[in-house]
Amino acid sequence: MILFQQLLILALSIVFLWFGANYLVESAEKIANRFGVSQLVIGLTIVAFGTSAPEFAVTVSAALKGQSSISVGNVVGSNIFNLGFILGLVALFHPVASSRKLIYRDGFFMTASSIILLIFFYTGDYTLSRIEAVCLFILLIVYLSVLFIKKEAIESDELITKTARWYDFLITPISIIVIATGGQLLVSSSESIARMFGISEWVIAVTIVAAGTSAPELVTSLAAAIKGKHDISAGNLVGSNIFNILGVLGVAGAINPLVIEKTSFFSLIMLITMIVTALIFLRTGWKVSRKEGVALILCGLALWAIDFIKM
Repeated sequence: MILFQQLLILALSIVFLWFGANYLVESAEKIANRFGVSQLVIGLTIVAFGTSAPEFAVTVSAALKGQSSISVGNVVGSNIFNLGFILGLVALFHPVASSRKLIYRDGFFMTASSIILLIFFYTGDYTLSRIEAVCLFILLIVYLSVLFIKKEAIESDELITKTARWYDFLITPISIIVIATGGQLLVSSSESIARMFGISEWVIAVTIVAAGTSAPELVTSLAAAIKGKHDISAGNLVGSNIFNILGVLGVAGAINPLVIEKTSFFSLIMLITMIVTALIFLRTGWKVSRKEGVALILCGLALWAIDFIKM
């Protein structure tokens, strides 16, 4: 009976996620047009931060409870899931186009952020201190400042069809709330089901919880790709990864120093491997093809299998 209830909650969460993502993409595009900024910047910021709301809620909540494994595991697992399963799955529906700025500016910053996180944990005896966490958050502020001070203009190939009306500024936050609610429902139901089968805390964090909190990125990037908004689709995933590392872990680590097991450190190395692989695919031909999408999904499955084997 309990299992049946959790499955119903799971189904309800998917409905919340899809409707929220659909309206978020539409309203975000109109807002980008209204202020004359590119869809890539909107995808990297408003959309990315909105879809990362579940990661933020779960990670900070775990930090407050002293559950470092869930805090770090959720972010690491979500970032791997974003560039493995989500980017790969979206590419199966439609090749995901990229751009020079996405690769050399945002992709570089995403890679550098992940390497800095790995160095902090390695030099700190597998602990992220409060000072290091604050440094991560400062890096996020620097990144956002670069994006908005330059105020990257609308690209010439972005056809402006609609601009934001007053109600679009309400639809965007409401969509984010709906997505966050759906993500939370998905996480709670998935975690309950996983615990019924005796899965460990770290594995739950980097797989079940990570997949659940990444569900908003999945439906949002998929909805954007279907609508032909590739800058929002790809920018959402890269921006979410940057926000997860610098913003989510920055806040969580400032609340409580985050400690991970020595065996869990290998997952950080796997994350960097996945990032480099995804960027290579995005650079070749300036798009992720369907074949490369399959390869990314297989990489994601392989990394999941490694975590389960280590369990």
